[in-house]
Amino acid sequence: MVIRNTSKILMLIFLLFALAGNTQPLQKQVNSIPVNFRTSQDEMRLYNMINDYRKKYDLPPIPLSASLCYVASAHVRDLFFHHPDQDPCNFHSWSDKGPWKAFCYPRDENKKNSVWDIPKEITPYKGKGYEIVYWENSEADIDSVFNFWRSVDYFNSFLMNTGKWLGNKWEAIGIGIYENYACAWFGQVPDQLGPPLLVGENPPPAKTGVDSGLKTETLKPAPAVVYPPITSPADTLKKQYKYYIIIRSNVPVADTARLMKLYRDKGYKSVRFFPGEGKGRISVFETADRAEAQARLKEIKIQARDAWMMKN
Repeated sequence: MVIRNTSKILMLIFLLFALAGNTQPLQKQVNSIPVNFRTSQDEMRLYNMINDYRKKYDLPPIPLSASLCYVASAHVRDLFFHHPDQDPCNFHSWSDKGPWKAFCYPRDENKKNSVWDIPKEITPYKGKGYEIVYWENSEADIDSVFNFWRSVDYFNSFLMNTGKWLGNKWEAIGIGIYENYACAWFGQVPDQLGPPLLVGENPPPAKTGVDSGLKTETLKPAPAVVYPPITSPADTLKKQYKYYIIIRSNVPVADTARLMKLYRDKGYKSVRFFPGEGKGRISVFETADRAEAQARLKEIKIQARDAWMMKN
């Protein structure tokens, strides 16, 4: 009996040593952004418009974040190609077609499962991110995106740290624009990666013997997200767009007739209503000439500061 027990003990010790010899130290997975990720000139322009707007009200600029720009870029492409925003899910939703967890917002949102954790899921960013989204049924126009966000209290509260975000400080922002979608992600934690590179810009050469401070893991590309090409780019180029001056947004359908009559009585000849989900937008001018629309917008903004231009 003693010999048999001794054999079992020796066998157990041998097994433990064998396992110990083959065990590699566990490494915490570090999410990363692709090394070839770049931010476009249009995205930079929208970013600068937001900070210029904040500057007028003595608010500090929000640092541009490589991580949040990647999140924003991935999301507008996911929305365009895969349309996860099908009822009951809205624009903040994500499909199951990328290196992230599929999410239907607000259905899946709860204390343990939040869409605002997507940045932590696919990038090295340490905090939550909060998003605003823009969509129109043609290629997004940067001026229209900015003016729409500025004219609606909910979106403007993000841009200006008002309402729910009063007293909070944004330490990071990411901008994404693709086709007819645009979005901005805001974070209260600084991004250790700093700002992204621009399209056509190469990373600075590494200095020999100098610690850059970046973890090597953050420079490894994330799993590639392959998006299908646009099927008929020629059709898009041939389309003749019109430009509309939107004087009121988020108008309840019940108020439409009264407001349209009001603007006609003020002398606007081409008043139109663009319906949405229970609400819509009122346009007071339309033209196929972008320059003419911009000139008219300046005139209208004298009386209606929140007017903006929509391309359709």
